[in-house]
Amino acid sequence: MSLSVSDLRVYYRTLAGDVKALDGVTFSVADKEIMGLAGESGCGKSTLGNSLIRLDGRMKYVAGRVDLDGNDVPIWNSPEMVHFRFMEVSIIPQYAMSAMNPTRKIGQMIAELVDSRGVRHGEIWPELLRRLDLVGLDPKVLKLYPIELSGGMRQRVVMVISTLMNPSLLIADEITSALDVSTQRAVAETLVSFRDRGFVRSMIVITHDVSILYQIADSILVMYAGKLAEKAATNTIIERPLHPYTRALVGSLPEVGVRYADKKLSGIPGSPPSLLKPPRGCRFRARCPLATDKCLEEPPFVESSKDHWVACWRAGEDA
Repeated sequence: MSLSVSDLRVYYRTLAGDVKALDGVTFSVADKEIMGLAGESGCGKSTLGNSLIRLDGRMKYVAGRVDLDGNDVPIWNSPEMVHFRFMEVSIIPQYAMSAMNPTRKIGQMIAELVDSRGVRHGEIWPELLRRLDLVGLDPKVLKLYPIELSGGMRQRVVMVISTLMNPSLLIADEITSALDVSTQRAVAETLVSFRDRGFVRSMIVITHDVSILYQIADSILVMYAGKLAEKAATNTIIERPLHPYTRALVGSLPEVGVRYADKKLSGIPGSPPSLLKPPRGCRFRARCPLATDKCLEEPPFVESSKDHWVACWRAGEDA
């Protein structure tokens, strides 16, 4: 296994109390696997990604263990995580500009980053130029400031920077959300090529857009209100989802060739619960068409069939 996460609990401190953003998350990502992480805004997707590299100082690590390639990742200890960031675990953040210093030219910024990890930037420069060429960027971008690049160019620069040291795990957080459709496809295909070329060993792609994951992910993990709802191979999640929330999520996707003047897209009624005081039992209960009194008990995240995990007492049943 490349990545193993066990009972991870990460909260946010607020004046009103702890927000239980991740509340007992257990899953794994295999070598060469691209795992998509999907769910509504506020479900804990970005918190999960950031917690694996410890980027947000507001996070309160309550419990859990993370192993990468058989080694314990000290996510509770920021100074110890310095060794892991960029070298073993890297991230493409949601907004490319947030990953770049606006006062530094691209080349200078990359040199400083590489040098800070104990690698002489001159040694890695030929590989940097090769990877810029792979993503369709001219070496001249190294002499430009981030603000001088388009959104798609900035995204590709960050992708190159994030994978320059061949990390074992790459976390890509909503990297297509601010791009046009053609650029989204190019960025998604580049992610897959990075895995295929061995620039990264495994990958977590975080997005609310399941259609993007359908194109590139080997598996999809669905989250809801800080909990895991379902994980399976991508085709299984799209074609044979078991959790009512996953079914609703997939059912809200537009279909090619369907006129929506005649057929309206289905939505999910209601809103996610507050994570300051999460409801008892299944957190999807108030919005679920299958909910019963049994759902007042929290369902375990179990393997219902080979490599298909789900947390629902009535998994697979029809409304």
